[in-house]
Amino acid sequence: MLKWLTRLFLFGVFLILCGLTAIFVLYQQVKTELPDVSTLKDVRLETPMRVFSQDGELISQYGEQRRTPISVAEMPPLLIDAFLATEDARFYEHPGIDPIGISRAAIVWLSTGEKRQGASTITQQVARNFFLSREKTVIRKVKEIFLALHIETLLTKDEILELYLNKIPLGHRSHGVAAAAQVYYGKNVNELSLAEMAMIAGLPQAPSVLNPISNPRRAAERRAIVLGRMLETGKISRSEYDDAMASPVAARYHGAEITLSAPYLAEMAHQFALSMFGAEAYTQGLSVYTTVQADEQRAANAALINGLLAYDLRHGYRGPEATLWQGSPWSADQILQHLDEQPSYWPLEPAVVTAVAERGATLLIKGKGEVRLDWDSLKWARRYISDSRQGNAPRQAGDILKTGEQIWVRPQGEGWLLAQLPEINGALVALEPASGAVTALVGGFNFTLNKFNRSEQAARQMGSNIKPFVYSAALDNGFTLASMVNDAPINHWDAGSGSSWRPRNSPNVYDGPIRVREALARSKNVVSIRLLRDTGIPATMQRLNDFGFNTASIPATESLALGSPSATPLEMVTGYATFANGGHKITPFVVERIEDAQGQVLYQAQPVTQQVISAENAFLITEALNSAIWGGVSDGRRWNGTGWRAGRALERKDIAGKTGTTNDSRDAWFSGYAPARVATAWVGFDDFGRPLGRTAHNPNLGADQVTGGEFGGSAALPIWIDYMKVALKDYPEQPRRMPENLVTVTIDSGSGLRTDGQGVAEYFVQGTEPRRYGRAGNSQQFGGTSITDELF
Repeated sequence: MLKWLTRLFLFGVFLILCGLTAIFVLYQQVKTELPDVSTLKDVRLETPMRVFSQDGELISQYGEQRRTPISVAEMPPLLIDAFLATEDARFYEHPGIDPIGISRAAIVWLSTGEKRQGASTITQQVARNFFLSREKTVIRKVKEIFLALHIETLLTKDEILELYLNKIPLGHRSHGVAAAAQVYYGKNVNELSLAEMAMIAGLPQAPSVLNPISNPRRAAERRAIVLGRMLETGKISRSEYDDAMASPVAARYHGAEITLSAPYLAEMAHQFALSMFGAEAYTQGLSVYTTVQADEQRAANAALINGLLAYDLRHGYRGPEATLWQGSPWSADQILQHLDEQPSYWPLEPAVVTAVAERGATLLIKGKGEVRLDWDSLKWARRYISDSRQGNAPRQAGDILKTGEQIWVRPQGEGWLLAQLPEINGALVALEPASGAVTALVGGFNFTLNKFNRSEQAARQMGSNIKPFVYSAALDNGFTLASMVNDAPINHWDAGSGSSWRPRNSPNVYDGPIRVREALARSKNVVSIRLLRDTGIPATMQRLNDFGFNTASIPATESLALGSPSATPLEMVTGYATFANGGHKITPFVVERIEDAQGQVLYQAQPVTQQVISAENAFLITEALNSAIWGGVSDGRRWNGTGWRAGRALERKDIAGKTGTTNDSRDAWFSGYAPARVATAWVGFDDFGRPLGRTAHNPNLGADQVTGGEFGGSAALPIWIDYMKVALKDYPEQPRRMPENLVTVTIDSGSGLRTDGQGVAEYFVQGTEPRRYGRAGNSQQFGGTSITDELF
């Protein structure tokens, strides 16, 4: 018997030696093909590019993979327990491979012929995920084992686990537990419940088919297995198990945690990063910090959207989005299910009318349930006939709404207001004038509806927004703010066309001789043409070129004085920044810096400026544009500038600006600035040929309503004001500094000549001040108020 036992022992030793020899031979065969696992010491997990505001709020995220690497210390112990209980219960005991697990899997395979149990440890999965393919071959498995053994000698168990839990794909483009927690539950990992942790821990086996969004039933079954393993291994109690098993499968897809909406600007930053780093920008974990301030961007968003919705409201109600029923009404559950499938476009939410009373209506609103609209929320909605015609004011709710209609509503105070998706569009862009850093940018009503970025892509006719540049050229060619120019009709015969060109003021009123300051502030068209004639088209074109406008596409005709050339809002605000900063041309930029995943700065903006007009010229134009806000006195007559609403709303003396409206009111502009900010607002239809139209008085609304034509002062200026209220709140009013080469002279406001009596102070470049004396004593006698010019 002892003899047979000895033989059996020796045979066992022989088999072990054979096995070790086989392993050695296999290792020698594959060792040259094994990758260097030391790279795991400095591994860089692929992470998406993120775009932030200057103050750190997330604007957007770009990249195929969603991943947020975190340390083991940041992971809840129960989440780790859930993965270990399911994937590798002896992880902290084995050396990288689990002989017990391998033996168990082999016995099952030999006895049944089926591969029912996996034998890969977490370390082996790390080896496979980082270095190997997923092909099911013996040689790949051998490599996986050797790599796992190498990894265990190089890294600690916690380091291996951290790599695994950050690398593993978990469905819906999420990689790693932190990304999965956000994608499925919109939470940080430390906010997950036990049931949610178990759900995520069950995903590695088959994330595409076991995830709770694609297949809630199978996901719940897999969760039960994970919870059962946690109960078996003593990681949770029976009561915790029961509570988690009873939890509903409540996962839904969550996008990146966007905390600041600036999609048009985010796309500009995205394209900038791509131009610098190529496709690698999507995987290097870049942090792109833009120049926008979060509070200013939010103010810009609200200002543009409210301005467009206000325009839309006064032009009338175009009717429901759809009619869901006309006979038997839908049930509340049917309506709510339908609404859940409809998009929302902030601040508009879809709703369905369920009942209409005489002076109100009952609605079901997406995500809000049942709400009643009172008469004040409806009474604005007279019928839209055309952009220039509205129907009669409604008398009861039935004139506006019917049951079964799907409509749009928006929040207003504590309640809701009937609304509609606007057909009008617009843009708002603001800069820091000294550097060119974009502090806020909105390229349209809604990025999801239309990704066309009107702030940088929509070249529209400039209208009277061009006039400060024309006047700037005139001031360098013999004119002063006190120069008198004849505000009288022009009738120019064109022999080539056989017709006359008769440009008009708007309104069609002429004041005769008028000072340059007043002419710009009140936007006198014929004066602008006369200045262009005296300055010369070549000199004016050169001045436009100095400000950065593309003069190659501008026809060299007198119509350019009225704004026939086109520019984007970004080009326009860049031009006005030159006046605001004392004569320097800036280059606008939206990316302040780019950092890699370790926080190292890869790119830092270096603003460059160039002096293109004198400080004196910039100061004088600013003075005239300040009069466009605050008005002035001429020959005893008090007059208002075209931007008077800004002065009334902001109550600051350090602001300047100019309205602009094109022919037939197809484009409405306001560009203006204070020392700290310059901004341009534009409003128009994407259809170039569609005028902004007119509105009649709505008797259902109060006295404070916009009526008549839609111009720069009524459509664009309110948007600029609402933004500037926030943008300037932390900047005290600053008096303008007069350049050294300017002098102040008291002039007669009616003639522009020097006076020793009562008059108004005017600024002149030294040597250009008037020598002659004019009348005196009438400048403080206000003979009435001029017509407020709205159009141009």
